[in-house]
Amino acid sequence: MKLSINLMYSFLVNSRTLSRIKALGLLIILFSNFVTAQQARTKIDFDNNWKFTLDSSQQYNEQNVNDASWRTLNLPHDWSIEGTFSKDHPASPGGGALPGGIGWYRKIFLLPATDKNKLIFIDFDGVYCNSEVWINGHSLGIRPNGYISFQYDLTPYLKFGTGKNVIAVKVDNSKQPNSRWYSGSGIYRNVWLLKTNKTYVDHWGTFITTPIVTNREAIVKVLTRIVNAEGNKKSLQLTTTLYNISGKIAGQSSTQINSSDNFESNETIRISLPQLWSVDHPYLYKAVSQVKSGTQILDTYETTFGIRYFNFDMDKGFSLNGRPLKILGVCNHHDLGALGSAFNTRAAERQLEILKAMGCNGIRTSHNPPAPELLELCDKMGFIVIDEAFDMWAKQKSKYDYHLYWKQWHKKDLEDQILRDRNHPSVFMWSLGNEVPEQYRDEKNPDTSGRIIARELVSIMKTLDTTRPAVTANNEANTWNNVLQSGAFELAGYNYNHDVWEKFHQRWPGKKLIVTESTSALETRGYYDLVPFDTIRRWPKRWDIPFANPSGDYTVSAYDNVSAPWGSTHEESIKALMKSDLVSGMYIWTGFDYLGEPTPYSWPARSSYFGIIDLAGFPKDVYYLYQSKFTNKPVLHIYPHWNWKGGDTVDIVSYYNNADEVELFLNGKTLGSQSKKGDDLHVKWRLPFEAGTLKAVSRKNGKIVLTKEIRTAGDPAGIILSADRKLIKADGKDLSFITATIVDKNGVTVPGANNLIKYKISGQAFIAGVDSGDPISHEPFKSDKHTALNGLALAILQSNGKKGIIKLTVSAEGLQSSSIEIAAN
Repeated sequence: MKLSINLMYSFLVNSRTLSRIKALGLLIILFSNFVTAQQARTKIDFDNNWKFTLDSSQQYNEQNVNDASWRTLNLPHDWSIEGTFSKDHPASPGGGALPGGIGWYRKIFLLPATDKNKLIFIDFDGVYCNSEVWINGHSLGIRPNGYISFQYDLTPYLKFGTGKNVIAVKVDNSKQPNSRWYSGSGIYRNVWLLKTNKTYVDHWGTFITTPIVTNREAIVKVLTRIVNAEGNKKSLQLTTTLYNISGKIAGQSSTQINSSDNFESNETIRISLPQLWSVDHPYLYKAVSQVKSGTQILDTYETTFGIRYFNFDMDKGFSLNGRPLKILGVCNHHDLGALGSAFNTRAAERQLEILKAMGCNGIRTSHNPPAPELLELCDKMGFIVIDEAFDMWAKQKSKYDYHLYWKQWHKKDLEDQILRDRNHPSVFMWSLGNEVPEQYRDEKNPDTSGRIIARELVSIMKTLDTTRPAVTANNEANTWNNVLQSGAFELAGYNYNHDVWEKFHQRWPGKKLIVTESTSALETRGYYDLVPFDTIRRWPKRWDIPFANPSGDYTVSAYDNVSAPWGSTHEESIKALMKSDLVSGMYIWTGFDYLGEPTPYSWPARSSYFGIIDLAGFPKDVYYLYQSKFTNKPVLHIYPHWNWKGGDTVDIVSYYNNADEVELFLNGKTLGSQSKKGDDLHVKWRLPFEAGTLKAVSRKNGKIVLTKEIRTAGDPAGIILSADRKLIKADGKDLSFITATIVDKNGVTVPGANNLIKYKISGQAFIAGVDSGDPISHEPFKSDKHTALNGLALAILQSNGKKGIIKLTVSAEGLQSSSIEIAAN
């Protein structure tokens, strides 16, 4: 708009007097229309200044509740992450060993008298779980599903002018276990207040598809649903304008509408020389839908979209824009480590940045619809998303899970997910279920409900979107799988079963394969036992048999040689993926460690060991295996550390690329060169420990590519601080992640250092969370201190909404303290 005003001003001052008068009138009209357009639809961040209490004894839905003693907080909020770990919490260690309960949120707000002719809606991006919402004492409805986004119309019950309006939200997460992983509790995603005119583009009211795409031209189809809530016939004009990433018009269409009812418009727009969306070039367009009555702009609605085409082939796998592409994806649960399930855009962006640098190009939203901002980030950053709907159908996995609400709610919840997410170019597949019990059928169990439900869900999906395939994630690969036998899915999803991927067509002729979940390898970051690297172990023996580590502790070696019995090591999975062209790709379980499901252990473990990256966001060694295989970035990584006892024999493993060989030196003496052969993914040396320096040198055609050193560390002496970003936004939400590394007097990381780190902050931020990635730590995440794990700890600083310098000082007993400054602007 600034450009438009400048152009009008230039036109005005360069005209003659009479022309200036006419131009002034034109400017006033144009500016008036601009103001009207700006006021036609207003979306307000509604996250700040809520009152909260954790109380199951009373109802607080009435307008005149005295909540003065309640805590004041900003959303998103997860009350469970603020609790104390205990094996006695009904969520169990599998659910993160943190408390649930019943929480109440209330907010008072005013609306100007000028809003009387508006419609006012409230949008919740996600509330876990069993929420009920009231406005001024009137119940608006309930939503049992803790992951679905929903909207309520507040208009009939509002007060305008000086009258106070009160939103009350009850969140009931008291019936547990209701999840197999950590769910969190509360209004844990963003909330928005929306104001529109009475004629407007409906909620999630556009659907943009690109049925024809070539290098010369793209056909863009735009479906727009317009609501006419005024009850009288109106003559309207819908104009849809497509903009490229530079803000230039790429195409436009207008439609005349004469209707007293709601209306659905279908427009076709051509774009010449389109820029295609891909994982390496995630180019985005924007559609602006404008509804006018005469000269009055009634609504302006924006939709981001991408232009791309793709194919799953029976024999050749996946291709994007005509080019073969192996999907290397990860599965992630929704928690953000020390922040719990409280969504934060920067925290999610950091996770995606770390994954992208690893070579990852896909995300599976396990096992539920994600926060909408996560999909926006995947659109911008280039990830192929499996957007998953349900972890279970009508049959239960946990006593109080979604099966209780399936019959009444599954259709509505699935429809809302697809309507919300179907414009995202990053979404390539709808997953309609994960390892559902309805898969199973044999002679003793003739139940075929899996076939019936599968066909129903695909029918619901195809009513709203035929541009993407539906899939389910199946841990049962045999031909008696009811879901796969339903005939509803052309694309079959396998969980694990890596040893039968090549036999897929023998079992399921005519179908196409995507590995929806693979690996389930286990590691504790920075811990290594001396079992030879090539010794593969499956822990536990079976999922339902309690497991005890022979060493007596709750660690798993960070060598890639331990997996769950249903899974495989990282190298086993990668080799199976690369061996067969028919496998479109795989989604690894998991990208990041997450709260809950502490396989192979139970209490005192309280978070997972599955991640390629630990709970705090620190990569484990296998991260560099993927980076060496799936990126062009030069990689040379050797591990483990070099702090051992005399007489220990240690396997040194190296991941590398862009080189012919790696030579290893110990204290300046060569231990020989090693090269990968065949489908090898690493090289290794087995050698007795001798304190000093290990040096690896990779070479290509005899020339040095990279050099990497690992030195024996002395006693802990100090702390080095580093920030992922030293400049953050002063918006009350942005974050800086500060890593504390414990070092000896020479600055060498001390690999076994587990010192208690204390944090002190000053300036315009607060400590939002602390962590180390330790899956058995019971220390609170909301604290100013935390024990390091194997030399590393993390503090998450969050803007308090004001500009200025932020200073973090860390200390530990017997160590030199350290400080770092970042700026909020």
